[in-house]
Amino acid sequence: MKGTFITVEGPDGAGKTTQLQLLGDVLKEKGYNVMTTREPGGTRVGNEIRSLILNPDFEEMKEMTEILLYAASRAQHVEELIRPSLEAGIIVLCDRFVDASLAYQGYGLGHPIDLVRQINDSATGGLAPDRTYLFDLTVTDSKKRMMDRGALDRIEQRDDAFRARVYEGFQQIAASDPERVKIVQANRSIEAIHQDLVEDVITYLEEKERFS
Repeated sequence: MKGTFITVEGPDGAGKTTQLQLLGDVLKEKGYNVMTTREPGGTRVGNEIRSLILNPDFEEMKEMTEILLYAASRAQHVEELIRPSLEAGIIVLCDRFVDASLAYQGYGLGHPIDLVRQINDSATGGLAPDRTYLFDLTVTDSKKRMMDRGALDRIEQRDDAFRARVYEGFQQIAASDPERVKIVQANRSIEAIHQDLVEDVITYLEEKERFS
């Protein structure tokens, strides 16, 4: 594929959504063809699935249902939006992807990592990000930021033990793939994080173009 697929990951409240939007704005100003999207969601079908997954009223939702709904949203997202954009040479910036399912539904809920990965490989056709930025924020800080934002969705309402497992899951994912996953210390100012992120992404894109 001609495009570049960049994702951001991390616990809720880490600031990744804000940083992704700022990054997209800078890249566009520099002349790059960029699309910013999110998961779950990104498409009309995906947004409907997102509403279902995150709705606190559906507390009876089974864990495997949750896993499959995330994968269903992702399948639609990849086929309708992400893959065509990459084939058109566009830089795709995505707020969460398969790593989130591995961390939240695999490590967090305790389902076999290989099973969650297999389900998502089927959903995405094996598509993987070229570069991932993991926003590192402690469980305590993540919870505080979420509480400050107000009402919590169904996933955010889970307990600290779940959040700790998710955090550890993200750390293990990063450790297992250090070439792809770069850790961003998320307890700093928006400006400091933005500067470091832009610098690294621009360097990565220039190196990729030079060796392509």
